[in-house]
Amino acid sequence: MDVFVCIGSSCHLKGSREVIEALQRLVAERGLEDRVALKGSFCTGRCTEGVCVRVGETVTTGWNGQNAAENFERYVMGALQHE
Repeated sequence: MDVFVCIGSSCHLKGSREVIEALQRLVAERGLEDRVALKGSFCTGRCTEGVCVRVGETVTTGWNGQNAAENFERYVMGALQHE
């Protein structure tokens, strides 16, 4: 499954680097390197909604370093369960 984190200027300023670092750690901790591919993307057009992360075809917003683990469980692990 591909997980795209927006690295456009607005998301970068809102903390996309911290989100990427958290996702890398969570993927590694769970041994999901063979199932989850983290990728960067540019603007999703939802700049006012916080850091955007696309999980499969679902675009989610408002990610940050503090809620990345919770969002990972909800969106990434949830999507993996439905594969």
